[in-house]
Amino acid sequence: MSTLQSYTCKKRFKLENGKSISNLEIGYHTYGKLNSKKDNVIWVCHALTANSDVLDWWKGLFGSNDLFNPQDYYIVCANVLGSPYGTTNPLSVNPETGQPYYLSFPQISVRDMVAAHELLAEHLGISKISVLIGGSLGGQQALEWAIKQPEKIDRLIVLATNAYHSPWGIAFNESQRLAISADPTFDSQQSPDGGAKGLKAARSIALLSYRTYETYGISQQEVTADKTDNYKASSYQNYQGDKLVNRFNAYSYWYLSKAMDSHHVGRNRKSVEDALKQIQAQTLVIGIKTDLLFPPDEQKFIANHVRNGRYIEIDSLYGHDGFLVETKLLSKEIGNFLKTAPNNKDIVHLHKIA
Repeated sequence: MSTLQSYTCKKRFKLENGKSISNLEIGYHTYGKLNSKKDNVIWVCHALTANSDVLDWWKGLFGSNDLFNPQDYYIVCANVLGSPYGTTNPLSVNPETGQPYYLSFPQISVRDMVAAHELLAEHLGISKISVLIGGSLGGQQALEWAIKQPEKIDRLIVLATNAYHSPWGIAFNESQRLAISADPTFDSQQSPDGGAKGLKAARSIALLSYRTYETYGISQQEVTADKTDNYKASSYQNYQGDKLVNRFNAYSYWYLSKAMDSHHVGRNRKSVEDALKQIQAQTLVIGIKTDLLFPPDEQKFIANHVRNGRYIEIDSLYGHDGFLVETKLLSKEIGNFLKTAPNNKDIVHLHKIA
């Protein structure tokens, strides 16, 4: 077992937009031990509302009996900048005012998240990352890091992600932020629970992009035609909304969703394509056939423009969330990737293992 650890940066942390944060705190988990060669590091970049306890939320892929186990690897996962799980975020106390930031928190980007990862890696004495892996927002971070420090990453695995966030994805995020801002307690900035009702509605919207028509058709189908209210699908949306409210906050969600919108590997670089060509790592890109939020074409684009890219597509009932659920299939294919160098431009279509 691993407990949450914390690192505090003593220097002012400069953001991409020129603003800065003092006393940046980074919450993180580590599992296993760094070997003498320092070549067994697995670094995980987590998604929007996840946290650094990767052995908890990515079971089946990470664990003592799974592909990535602490007996063989030194596994690191850090809570992203803006996360409410131990890293400086909108509910943290602003040392300049003595009060929580709330909506005075500076705008952050995926590149800022990566810059914080770099600080932590230096603090932990990590000069080389054997495998850098992330899905969704985590995949966006992993791509940025592999572009920024190409010599540091040996293997790169990105799942259900993109090289720049799409108008479709931004529209989904903006719809969720509209729901949050419609809650008058959000703008009052007087309580950590501000915007809770809005956050619940936002989560309900998000779920529709994470799953599919078929997912709901199977899991939330009514067994009787007699109902006129209180449907299973309605209860499910309410339940999932309450779950997020109980473990997250509207302010972090607001800033993290905006950071995701900002993701664009071509920003202030020659082009998206040229940025991807800077990646030196052997790269596995995994798309999900049923992903509504990050359609497979976005992953194919990445695989086609990195130097050593292999693309694999899986078919999952769970849509975008398949990267968290289909761990049996992912373990098999990632395991194969780790054993042999991927073939350039190799496109493989796989179906879910029953």
